[in-house]
Amino acid sequence: MESYVSHRDRLWLYIFVGLVIFYLVVPMLIVIPVSFSSTTAMTFPPRGWSLRWYEAFFGEQKWIGSLWVSLRVATLTMIVTTLAGVAASYALHQSSFRLSETIRATLISPLAVPSILIGVGIFFVYARIGGLLNTTAGLVLGHSVVALPFVMLTMSAGFSSFDMSQEMVARSLGANRFKAFVTVTLPQVKFSVATSMLLSFLVSFDELIISLMVASGPMSTLSRVTFATLRDDVDPTLAAVSTLMLIVTSVPPLLLHLYASRVRARNGRNAG
Repeated sequence: MESYVSHRDRLWLYIFVGLVIFYLVVPMLIVIPVSFSSTTAMTFPPRGWSLRWYEAFFGEQKWIGSLWVSLRVATLTMIVTTLAGVAASYALHQSSFRLSETIRATLISPLAVPSILIGVGIFFVYARIGGLLNTTAGLVLGHSVVALPFVMLTMSAGFSSFDMSQEMVARSLGANRFKAFVTVTLPQVKFSVATSMLLSFLVSFDELIISLMVASGPMSTLSRVTFATLRDDVDPTLAAVSTLMLIVTSVPPLLLHLYASRVRARNGRNAG
């Protein structure tokens, strides 16, 4: 017999969750108004309102240059990790190879390794190979190491909820494996693919440790320049940068979630 737990009995849980959310959200709520401050000091609440720090961001080459580096590297990382992660997840899901789980665990193992260790290891590998330090290719490969596990986990969940017999039917009707995958399987896991692309982009865009280890000068990413500026000088431009990064990292996932929820609701109504 199931026991009913009322909302009053769970009031303590609601309060605890509310406090956690409040603790996580308050710093963001403080940074945003500070970015519109008219003074040169990072004070809250602002004594006046101005767009001067956004003008400073878009008018200074070090910020714009690093922004384009971050966008370029994040986009290339998204392409590389999505292609590799989707292919690897599909192969491991279909494989009956006894070491498939070991391979999967190896591919997602960077999640369990501190970023500083990964960054130091990548730096020494690049130094030994030569030609990858301070390059777009070096940044993309380094960021792909930490972004690939997110793609693997997302796509593994997507493939596990998909009935692979549908692909087998397509292949039995004459389609080769690649055509069956593209026309039958891929449309069924499109939201997992979209989530993987978004996660890999955001992980690369926010990555700091590897960027500190393998890039500098004109190849500095936005997170690296932000860290260096925070160490040397503090002004509200940093709040403007943080606000812009907050928009980039929070708005796209929210839009994807709303779109996916609307599609599922529409499909549910059609099925009913």
